[in-house]
Amino acid sequence: MDNANLDEQLMSSCEGSTSILRLQRSLENSLGLILGEALQEKNVVEIYRSSNGTVWVEKLGCAPACVGTMTDHDAASVVSLVASVMGRGVHADSPSISGTLPGSGDRFQGLMPPVTTSPVFVIRKRAHIVFTLDDYVESGTLDVGWAAYLKQAVKKRSNILIVGGTGSGKTTLVNALLRELADKKCRVVLLEDTRELQCPAEDTESLLTKESEPRVTMQQLVRITLRMRPDRIVMGEVRGPEALDLLKAFNTGHPGGISTLHANSAMDAIHRVEDLVGEALAGEGGVGQVPKRAIGSAIDLVAFIERDRSSPSGRRVKELVEVCGWTEQGGYDLRSYAADDLLNQEMCEVQYEPQT
Repeated sequence: MDNANLDEQLMSSCEGSTSILRLQRSLENSLGLILGEALQEKNVVEIYRSSNGTVWVEKLGCAPACVGTMTDHDAASVVSLVASVMGRGVHADSPSISGTLPGSGDRFQGLMPPVTTSPVFVIRKRAHIVFTLDDYVESGTLDVGWAAYLKQAVKKRSNILIVGGTGSGKTTLVNALLRELADKKCRVVLLEDTRELQCPAEDTESLLTKESEPRVTMQQLVRITLRMRPDRIVMGEVRGPEALDLLKAFNTGHPGGISTLHANSAMDAIHRVEDLVGEALAGEGGVGQVPKRAIGSAIDLVAFIERDRSSPSGRRVKELVEVCGWTEQGGYDLRSYAADDLLNQEMCEVQYEPQT
């Protein structure tokens, strides 16, 4: 490479860095003093403005707290600023803007009238501090018996699903599980839409989907990953045909995987996996029944976490269900654990009727 080309690249890099800094400062100014400072705090995980004008800040391990109000004009300025940076307009005909903020990697969702009565936005910050399972116990989010069981599940290379609703803390819990990796030298491949997962393993690859053409889907990433000699596959979220490929990977020599899934309970998660696998088979022109026996073999453990205002942390792990395969009677062998039972190594079997 000649000096002229090198100088051009350095200048372009500097200009890009300057633009990112300018955006960050403009966003901080638009948010105001309190929210601007919150944007810089490492323990802040979410900042949002509701349509009634209240603004809220959620810190790691704490429930969201109202920190003041913001005028419609100022909120509209925040949404418009982010839209302009993304090269898009936001107006009555296109009132929604979502994406990742340059530089920080924080996720942004903004809405304008007429879909809301006044401008609203949510900034979900990329984690800078990883909450450990012990931290979950101390904050009242996780019972000590369940924490001990989860640690052993990671060590034994169980395939784990972390399920819950939007904003329930699924990804944060996955990061806590990744901290428990006993073998830091194992090869871990992370698959995500946006960079949120953090793994301490020395040999970690982080792959991202690509929405612009030519697209790179999550399903493609799973298939690519299988050619990269992974010891563990960790997926940010399974929500499409990649469910079938992930199950195949779990069942063919790649144990110790972790993924999140949107579901309202542990059992609902099993139904959801069945649906996703069925849709994937239909999309490939497949016929016949969903391979429920393979699902029962691939998934070892399901943990359900949800928002809980009664918890000091604002969240609570409510269920821990072990999937022990498929029974001769034609159903999943599921075992639900109470935290105290785990401390005493006792189990309580749960009856489950699969979807027909």
